[in-house]
Amino acid sequence: MSARENSSGNAVNDTPISADNNSAISNGSADAGSRGRDKKMSLVDHLEEVRWVVIRSGCAVIVCAIPCGIFWRRIFNLVAIWPLRMSDPAPQIIYTSPIEAVTLSIKIALTGGVLLASPLIFQQFWSFISPGLYKKERAVILPAAFASTICFLAGVTFCYFMLPMLLKFLTDFAAGQIDPLFKVDEYFGFLIKISLAFGLAFQLPVVVFILSMMGAINHRFMIRHVRHAIVGIFIIAAILTPPDVLSQMLLALPLLALYGLSTLIALLVGRKAKK
Repeated sequence: MSARENSSGNAVNDTPISADNNSAISNGSADAGSRGRDKKMSLVDHLEEVRWVVIRSGCAVIVCAIPCGIFWRRIFNLVAIWPLRMSDPAPQIIYTSPIEAVTLSIKIALTGGVLLASPLIFQQFWSFISPGLYKKERAVILPAAFASTICFLAGVTFCYFMLPMLLKFLTDFAAGQIDPLFKVDEYFGFLIKISLAFGLAFQLPVVVFILSMMGAINHRFMIRHVRHAIVGIFIIAAILTPPDVLSQMLLALPLLALYGLSTLIALLVGRKAKK
């Protein structure tokens, strides 16, 4: 280390800065600067970002809803009539309001629009939260959006193929005593609610993957709290599904399997982080 005096008599350090130190300072400054810019966003800026996320997602839903509205009768036969094929006696679907058929077509169009636009919706959601993440965590945003879409559609599909058994159980419960007459608005609402419950529940592996990448949880944490998770899963299943044992079990059992898969994902992420 060497030093010299400047014209003011102050000592000046002539020690050279190595390339590695220079690179580290540059990288640290870039990362800190990136985080700093995110922290400088005001509440109004965040609200503006939320507004644009909602606008872009809403436009995507509307565009995707147009073809679903045109073919709403075919969609209704596919999603509402097919699940009743195992029910005996076969329920009769009715409507009790003059405009109920019109509102049904609108609901089918919007629901189909949400499903078709779900890749963009998940991408917008993960992009919105990405500024709060570090650079390596942001790299998983696109895979997370893709995985969220796949898991959501997998949950809805699983629910769709389980519905015939569930509806058979529900209609057989009072067979011979009460004739099943399903009000179309309530029946379609029931289908949407239970499908969304399965779709959201199947997001568990994606959420665990993101939290594991952030270092918030690991596989030891999930194993240690498995008993609490089992109780929580059955409580969530009871809240999200109709008040019958079969539908609760149909949601709780896949969730338990997904919890095991999520524990494995957390383990793999932890091993990769150590390398």
